[in-house]
Amino acid sequence: MPDRATPHISPASSKEISVDSLTASWYTTEEVARLLKRDPSTLRRWRTARPPQGPPFVQLSQRAVMYSALDLQQWLVSRRIDPAQAA
Repeated sequence: MPDRATPHISPASSKEISVDSLTASWYTTEEVARLLKRDPSTLRRWRTARPPQGPPFVQLSQRAVMYSALDLQQWLVSRRIDPAQAA
């Protein structure tokens, strides 16, 4: 009987979505803004900056944008500064 384990897709580029990303929670701009205690316009400004800033996002359509919980967590961790290590 074939192995029915969920395959893991290793990203070859930053545009590929892993299987883990498909099963993760997804947030709207407004939900991410609430989590980050920012105005939704801040996230929109980050997305339209050149180059884009802020957490990774998926543009589903001109008006629909989603953020993966995994991407958001990784983005926050990448921006973390530990003063004890920076000294």
